[in-house]
Amino acid sequence: MIEIIKQILYSDLGSSFNNAAFLLFRFLFAFQLFRVHGLKKFRLENGQKEQVPNPLHLPEKLNGFVASFSDTVIPFFIILGLGTRLAVLPTIAVTAVGYFVVHRKDALEVRDVPFMYTLSLSLILALGAGKYSLDYYLLNLI
Repeated sequence: MIEIIKQILYSDLGSSFNNAAFLLFRFLFAFQLFRVHGLKKFRLENGQKEQVPNPLHLPEKLNGFVASFSDTVIPFFIILGLGTRLAVLPTIAVTAVGYFVVHRKDALEVRDVPFMYTLSLSLILALGAGKYSLDYYLLNLI
């Protein structure tokens, strides 16, 4: 079990420059995700909260929770580099559903946003958080 946790947490991108660059990427990406999509969950527009699409016909509360959690809480996990590979999974699901289901018939200009989010989150999933993360420091405590 400890070995599995180590494999999930371990991430070293080879050099201090690469790890620092990825820290900057994680921070800017997660900040933008929260600022653009997360804050919408708290704002009222025309007296209404944001309507979250539910193309998979999940229970409304579950659908709203997953979408809100993905846009408001997960960005902080990404910035801190805490449980990063596992943390990005719900957000990948939300953005991939946006790309493949919600916007499948839309113009490429519209589909571009969920595609870029899914691609960026997949990169974070593949590479982990890097050396400058809580994952890396927690790994050294195990």
